[in-house]
Amino acid sequence: MTRQDDERPTGSLLLDDQLCFALYAAQRAVTAAYRPLLDELGLTYPQYLVLLVLWERGETTVKELAAALRLDYGTVSPLLKRLEAAGLVRRERSARDERSVLVTVTGRGEELRERAARVPGALLTTTGVGAAEVVRLREELWRLAERAEAASRRR
Repeated sequence: MTRQDDERPTGSLLLDDQLCFALYAAQRAVTAAYRPLLDELGLTYPQYLVLLVLWERGETTVKELAAALRLDYGTVSPLLKRLEAAGLVRRERSARDERSVLVTVTGRGEELRERAARVPGALLTTTGVGAAEVVRLREELWRLAERAEAASRRR
């Protein structure tokens, strides 16, 4: 029961008319599509995101990692603790600044990178989403995120 965009009332309280619900449903569905791919690696989706940042940036502070993932420190710390227990990352205090904790991928974490490189393509195959559509969706979602962040700062 889909209506045309111009028929959707802007003040509608129908669940399916809510942008936030469409985003929430899409996020849950995409995360569920990732699950079997990440299960093969022994990772949860949030752990995968942490490793993506570390593989891209190398040694990073917890603060920088949290900022990159748009998460708070308290959310990132338990993720790092589990990844460290699995032998995938190492945390240590910075010699330059005792308040700062550095996170580094271990050799075992680097080995996982090669296997993880197959995940993005496998997700596209599984979902049937083409590369051009991914680019368009990603650009639109980043624009939406920027607008929403700007709106939340104005309040």
